[in-house]
Amino acid sequence: MTFLSAAVRRIKPSPTIAVTTRAAELKAAGRDVIGLGAGEPDFDTPDHVKEAAIAAIKKGETKYTPVHGTKALRDAIVAKFKRENGLDYTADEIAVCCGGKQVLYNAIMATVDTDDEVIIPAPYWVSYPDIVMLAGGKPVFVPTTAEMGFKMGAVQLQRAITPKTKWVILNSPSNPTGAAYTRDELAGLAKVLVRNPHVWVMVDDIYEHLVYDGFQFATMAQVEPALKPRTLTVNGMSKAYSMTGWRVGYAGGPIELIKAMANIQSQSTTHTSSISQAAATAALNGPTDFLNDWRKSFAERRDFVVAQLNAIPGLKCAKPEGAFYVYPSCAGLIGKTTPQGKKITNDTEFVAYLLESEGVAVVQGAAFGLEPFFRISYATSMKLLQDACTRIKRACEALK
Repeated sequence: MTFLSAAVRRIKPSPTIAVTTRAAELKAAGRDVIGLGAGEPDFDTPDHVKEAAIAAIKKGETKYTPVHGTKALRDAIVAKFKRENGLDYTADEIAVCCGGKQVLYNAIMATVDTDDEVIIPAPYWVSYPDIVMLAGGKPVFVPTTAEMGFKMGAVQLQRAITPKTKWVILNSPSNPTGAAYTRDELAGLAKVLVRNPHVWVMVDDIYEHLVYDGFQFATMAQVEPALKPRTLTVNGMSKAYSMTGWRVGYAGGPIELIKAMANIQSQSTTHTSSISQAAATAALNGPTDFLNDWRKSFAERRDFVVAQLNAIPGLKCAKPEGAFYVYPSCAGLIGKTTPQGKKITNDTEFVAYLLESEGVAVVQGAAFGLEPFFRISYATSMKLLQDACTRIKRACEALK
């Protein structure tokens, strides 16, 4: 439609949401569908968090709050950064937004001008490039490989930097691969960034607490304090506390950037729900022992899914360090033909075949900028994962 802006014509709807929506539509139509597309823990929000929200309602904490959050929540975030990441922020250096996505959106909209470049390792979370393009910027993709652990190296980063580079975005552990950067790997990237003082660093740590096999999480400003004045450390409540629907994201960063982000937010959502903020405060200040059980369950599911997929001819799946995704290659199936006579020429067609033939909803690698792969979220019950893997095996074996 011609009345739509050039900015909105540059972007597309989220592919992961599209897959989840399509699976829900098929379920509503009576199809037996297993949805492995959503990046959402299947555990319930902890009881003490829900109780804090109920108490806030009963106390009448239902009015407007400051744009960047209540003082209680920002103080809790300051304490969290100090306790868990060794980072010193003041409450004025904290942003609270409607989910981690709004943190990223506000930061990009507040800083990126036309033709500014933002370095994004691929595969990437689907919203990164679209937010950059909406702001008029240019995503600069740095492809990685399974052999590299789906991680960008220092040499690649240096080659991607130009005088127009405004940001580099690092997501560790990663959506969609679950890959996580070690402290040494971050230190290697940091050396490049120290040499390029015009480049800002956006680290998306939303999966920070979901790491396995003794992996030690680290974040960039912690590894290289010299980068802290130009680093935005992004996190949120969705994954570690299973609070996806509560919509609370947060970040620590330089006060000038935080103020600019507040200006953006003041003209959009104003602030996240006062009730959600009360719940997030209780979560950050409260016990986290439940995470031990969650991590154990996620690790068991990961190991099961990786083993099952690697036993299927044509698929190859690396074992990730964190998050709750695997990103298997389907390169061995490209060129094969379905029982209906349709040739599979890319991962998008393979994913469509899985959904239509066996009712398994996953997301194509093309959506994340690296083909031919697909993403499976194992944040669902072992029973459903067992059924899904059986169906995927059957679908793959039916290809000729």
